[in-house]
Amino acid sequence: MRPYEIMLILEPTLEESAVQGLLNRVTASLDASQAAVTRVDKWGKRRFAYEINHRTEGYYVLVELGAEPVALEQLDRSLRLADEVIRHKIVRVPEGKGRSASPPRAGALAASRSDQDT
Repeated sequence: MRPYEIMLILEPTLEESAVQGLLNRVTASLDASQAAVTRVDKWGKRRFAYEINHRTEGYYVLVELGAEPVALEQLDRSLRLADEVIRHKIVRVPEGKGRSASPPRAGALAASRSDQDT
């Protein structure tokens, strides 16, 4: 399975129960296609830098998951058709760049620099 991030921008007028219902539908769709949702992060309402469909703000949600590319095709289609979703973006996270990867130790970085000096 490959790591992905999905950024959702939802209607700002949605109540918390409607947002949770949409997220439940998304995770159920991913579970049905053997994808593993690792994290759902609700960012809340944010102002846009520019108007999108005559709106100036939206409700942001970030979903981190592991899935095969075929599993995301159906989800992409359903998100395009959902009236609650203003925009969405599915991004593949490069291997080793995900949040679960531990950052390099400072000592390891210093050791690699001293090797280059010789």
